Amino acid sequence: MELRRYTPGDCPAMAALFQETVRTVNAADYAPEQLTAWAGGEVDLPAWDRSFRAHLTLLAEEAGELIGFADMDASGYLDRLYVRRDHLRQGVATALCDALEAAVDAPRFVTHASITARPFFAHRGYRLLREQQVQRRGVTLTNFVMEKRRQSGKSN
Repeated sequence: MELRRYTPGDCPAMAALFQETVRTVNAADYAPEQLTAWAGGEVDLPAWDRSFRAHLTLLAEEAGELIGFADMDASGYLDRLYVRRDHLRQGVATALCDALEAAVDAPRFVTHASITARPFFAHRGYRLLREQQVQRRGVTLTNFVMEKRRQSGKSN
């Protein structure tokens, strides 16, 4: 597995991975109407591209094929983290998060974790700040605001 920085040409493949991951991996924790609201429509590729370029965005590839991606802004907000379903529990998400947390000079890291991702972040030392309900296309979804403080004196 190799990690590399985002380029604008990556955006369509990342959108496809996002939609497939939500519809399959998150299906155990969210109802079909929630999955459709979350990832059922067309991704706004220009908006995603702007966001990815404004953040530190990393892709994980294996044999030149996209297997995961994540992005974090300068404040330490981890916006997106998605791993292809056939590469779960193989260290992809860990490698992406380790690289982002090491590269972004922030005193803390925050994410809005899905029900599915919450155990992963808890295992990484993120603590629950609050559960929240968010609206996507008129449908309510539960996620969790989680935070991890940078350990003083060393990078993560």
